[in-house]
Amino acid sequence: MGVTIKDIAALCGVSPGTVDRALNHRPGISEKTKARILQVAEQMNYQPDHMARSLAKGRTMTIGVVLFDLYNRSFSQLMNSIEAASRQQGYFVDLVLTNKDPENEKKCIEHLLLRKVDGIIIFAINQGEAFNDYLKSLSIPVVTICNYVSDDWSYIGIDDREAMKEAVRYICGKQYERFIYVCPPLAYRGKTNIYTQEERLAGCLEGLKESGIEAQPTVITDKDYIGSISRMDFGSGTKTAIICSCDIYALEVMNHLKGRGLRIPDDVGLMGFDNIDVLKYVSPALTTVEYAVEEFGSRAVQCVIEQIEQGTRTLVPRLPYQVITGDST
Repeated sequence: MGVTIKDIAALCGVSPGTVDRALNHRPGISEKTKARILQVAEQMNYQPDHMARSLAKGRTMTIGVVLFDLYNRSFSQLMNSIEAASRQQGYFVDLVLTNKDPENEKKCIEHLLLRKVDGIIIFAINQGEAFNDYLKSLSIPVVTICNYVSDDWSYIGIDDREAMKEAVRYICGKQYERFIYVCPPLAYRGKTNIYTQEERLAGCLEGLKESGIEAQPTVITDKDYIGSISRMDFGSGTKTAIICSCDIYALEVMNHLKGRGLRIPDDVGLMGFDNIDVLKYVSPALTTVEYAVEEFGSRAVQCVIEQIEQGTRTLVPRLPYQVITGDST
């Protein structure tokens, strides 16, 4: 039989309640006593009884997470952050992937409800009043991340429109004359929730306009965006910049341009968005927009646990971002 809180309490000469406060870092205990209890717990190799804790609290100590997929490195980084922050607070994570299918997203949510998760963090692909009412009907804490649903839910994200606008203004300062915008998810406009991508496009258009660029950019929404770019001429002498709504598109475009013998940025400028961790291996260094994706995860966990344990909902201000000026523009 494992070591219990009562065992630690007896050894330290304190009550089980005091041990519980120390182990869960709650107030009402001196730092000296807390340090002694934590030391004894470590020496005795104490392991929390999560089942007993769940029964006592009436919870499963589990947070459900709904994402599209994990192909984008920023999603992987986000998921790592959510898992680490949850574990630190004594919660486990149940991850489901929707594959960008609105109906599958609801099935994933129903799965989490059957698993009795205490709250849900969702990168939604559904949208609209009907979906908002559906989330309300769940009677469970929900935090939305990146794709906005409504003000009824805590939302974690950056101001994507302003971030892209600032990045495009920087690009325009490089005297580019022709602009190509790559964003395959825009093909789903009006069909699914692509709030983040729509905001980035709006920021691009506003940034060009505010910089005095009258010509509209060529917007590529094809899934085979490399095929579309392969049919374009970059040798006409018109200084061209390709702006990608995500780094993963920019990396594919960079590989294609290099394969054609085009120099970046001498022949074509290139910009991404997200500053995913693999960019440190890329040459030339990609101009992109950086935000703390790890903070997205920790803030989302903080918000959902606050709702679970205190029944209160925090409105989180938009998180910071910065334009990273690389050698690709």
